[in-house]
Amino acid sequence: MGQESVLPDIDSKATSEAVESALEKYRIYKYMMFESREASITPGYTERFHGPTNQTSDQTASIAIYNADQEEYRSNYCERVERAVKRLPRMERFLIEERYMTNEYKYLTDQKVYLFTFQPPISAPKYIDIRKSAFLNLALILRIVVYKPKKEGDGPTGDGGK
Repeated sequence: MGQESVLPDIDSKATSEAVESALEKYRIYKYMMFESREASITPGYTERFHGPTNQTSDQTASIAIYNADQEEYRSNYCERVERAVKRLPRMERFLIEERYMTNEYKYLTDQKVYLFTFQPPISAPKYIDIRKSAFLNLALILRIVVYKPKKEGDGPTGDGGK
């Protein structure tokens, strides 16, 4: 008798895309300058067709709140990703930091990383194994794992729940 897995099936392609997306967001937040909003000095008027006229707004306050919140959100996100990467095993952490968390991401290739950055150099299949493991571990730590949808008839006994 085959032993059934207790863990749900993980969609490795979608999970890998989610991790790459999270690391892309990290690079944007870390290396791109935040453009804070500024208050306009020219008042704007809109017609209110039967809408509430008793609403007031404080444009300066809402902009200040947005700027402060956005800065804190970006900082917290970067710290969260960095803490998650630090929890990875040494080889996985090195791969993620050198390949995905650098400002020169666009100019690096996987081949350059496994041949020249790793000392001693590693083979392509070994690099792929380390990357797969790093992505899965990072997805689990960041809680962005994508699971395959359950199929109909997948009951505990495998007989369609009959």
